[in-house]
Amino acid sequence: MERQGLVLEGGGTRGVFTAGILDYFMEMDLRFPYVIGVSAGACNALSYVANQKGRNRKCMIDCLEEDADYINVRKFLKEGQLFDMDLIFDQFPNDSIPFDYDTFFQYEGTCYLVTTNCLTGEPYYFEEKSDRDRLMQGARASSSLPYADPITYVDGIPMLDGGLSDPIPIRKALRDGVKKNVVILTRPPHYRKKVPKKQSRLNRRMYKDYPQLCKSMDCRKSYYNHTMDLIERLAEKERIFVLQPQGEVISRMERKPAALRAFYEEGYAYAKEQYPRLMEWLSK
Repeated sequence: MERQGLVLEGGGTRGVFTAGILDYFMEMDLRFPYVIGVSAGACNALSYVANQKGRNRKCMIDCLEEDADYINVRKFLKEGQLFDMDLIFDQFPNDSIPFDYDTFFQYEGTCYLVTTNCLTGEPYYFEEKSDRDRLMQGARASSSLPYADPITYVDGIPMLDGGLSDPIPIRKALRDGVKKNVVILTRPPHYRKKVPKKQSRLNRRMYKDYPQLCKSMDCRKSYYNHTMDLIERLAEKERIFVLQPQGEVISRMERKPAALRAFYEEGYAYAKEQYPRLMEWLSK
């Protein structure tokens, strides 16, 4: 049987859709030996590999109902940090919503969190098997949105959101010899990003010390669209299995618990509906 993998797109709070799918997978004890995620997809990958059903729902939905708001406008105005990264990657995993580090580190497969190296502008496929602090620092780097969050340093290297350089890392999975991939997207079918006619001057003002990063940021929307073209071709040939929202999606900065919960439940129900077809595909 061909090696099987799980490829997870990001998308900010749209990641609750992926969380719903993965919770159903965990409920059905569906495990993959290769997992790669970007940004919110990286956060979902962590809880999936640690086999913690419901953890990402708690982090992204339940905490808002308990007034633990991880999108903090005041913090952004004061510190240039829109998402409360200390809350998400320190307080949550190490205190209020504990992360099962032991189970994660016992995982015998491969789990990559995609970040972008600001010096090279290239994707960095982060992996950690034993160091708790470094693991969460890598997840933080993968989720550090440009403009909205400060650059995160991992091993002394400045890093930002993996979506800038490899938003849907299907090519990485294929290069690694994973021929049978389940790809979970957070946008509806046929979605494409609008490509600006001119390169962004804002990128160069904001990240003037990182010219290669700016080049990647200039190209990221075109690269995303080319990746979606590839994904649709592979899906048509039944070389990958795609799960994605079938209707309207929420904003990447959605803060209403009701909207987030509905999108989570949509992901869970969709996974349950598609599960028989998915299992048939995986068994071929």
